[in-house]
Amino acid sequence: MNWYVLYTKSRCEKAVAAKLASSGIEVYCPLLKRKKLWSDRWKWVEEPLFRSYCFVRLEDNERDRVFTANGVVRYLYHCGKPAVVRDEELELLKNWLNEYSHDSIQSSAFRVHDKVLLKSGALMDQKAEVLSKSGNYLTLFLETLGMQIKVDLRKNIIEKIPSC
Repeated sequence: MNWYVLYTKSRCEKAVAAKLASSGIEVYCPLLKRKKLWSDRWKWVEEPLFRSYCFVRLEDNERDRVFTANGVVRYLYHCGKPAVVRDEELELLKNWLNEYSHDSIQSSAFRVHDKVLLKSGALMDQKAEVLSKSGNYLTLFLETLGMQIKVDLRKNIIEKIPSC
């Protein structure tokens, strides 16, 4: 049996994993516990480490079974074949998530020219453009204020604004 990578609809990772698990398929959706700011309080939520991806362990001839779950889009392919993840790699990932603080894990891939929204701090709800990325820091340009700032991703909540 191999671990395969499934691509899911946006924000459907946990629901897909639950549906596949209830149908007897071994599935792994790595989750991070994050502290999110609601309008009136902070709340701990679990969100996927890899957005739109889940891992399933199946025999090659059973791969079509996953499409019974709502939210499954397709398998991820590499070199024309379904991408396979080794057991050791998933075990390493599981151990990593169990041993380290989730605050230290960042999976967002911000790129230069991405449009973002600051979700915490003194500049909350400000829109900005990414000028550069260096380690845990983003340099942002806030057009409405005409200023450039450097933001620590470990201490601030920043979300990408989806491009149209």
